[in-house]
Amino acid sequence: MTAGRTIAGTRVELVQGDITQQDTDAIVNAANTTLLGGGGVDGAIHRAGGPSILEECRRLGGCPTGDAKLTGAGRLPARHVIHAVGPVYRDGRHGEADLLASVYRRSVETALAHGLRSVAFPSISTGAYRFPIAEAAAIALGTVARVVRDRPGALDLVRFVLFSAPDLAVYEKALAALPA
Repeated sequence: MTAGRTIAGTRVELVQGDITQQDTDAIVNAANTTLLGGGGVDGAIHRAGGPSILEECRRLGGCPTGDAKLTGAGRLPARHVIHAVGPVYRDGRHGEADLLASVYRRSVETALAHGLRSVAFPSISTGAYRFPIAEAAAIALGTVARVVRDRPGALDLVRFVLFSAPDLAVYEKALAALPA
């Protein structure tokens, strides 16, 4: 099942699935600051993509929270991986929302800077980093909508790949709440 809508010439899709199986120009990795692999989405991407991703990440020297860096995708169907470092959620009063918005904005800007036309995102920071998913979905979709409105037609597709049906439902509600 796919939900979505077009914003400023960019198709924004929501699907339940596996981020490592997406054949977009880039997939976004919910990475940690070392970029050297971890659990959850990060571990799955490194396992599926193979050692070349880790080799490239080692040369990048890490990445600050709220930023993103690009590598090749190894054995993944996507051509690139955008390693995006979301915030660990503490209590919502330590800049977490701004950092989460920044990581989505920087990921899209990274894709655009490399001429990419399609990007697939996981739900960044909502797993082990404990960001409340309803708030995270609104930030993710709102930020992506603002960036594509500022650059109409620069991207063909932004897909959010949610692991579970309940997560997909939260994102569907957030997408429906976005202004036209």
